[in-house]
Amino acid sequence: MLVEHIGETIKNRRKELNITQPHLAELAQISTNTLYKLENGQGNPSLHILNKIAEVLGMELKIEVKKN
Repeated sequence: MLVEHIGETIKNRRKELNITQPHLAELAQISTNTLYKLENGQGNPSLHILNKIAEVLGMELKIEVKKN
């Protein structure tokens, strides 16, 4: 599922950078609970929230046309 994949990607990047969940949440100006749910494939994060997290982690959001 897409949310689970996004959550796993965020978690892996956060760990690569040695950032705790509470610290990332503070830097991205979101709640720790929101980040926890996202990393565990739960919830329905907005693009705004995902973009805030991506910015802090040095990542970007992309939407691409599927290749058949």
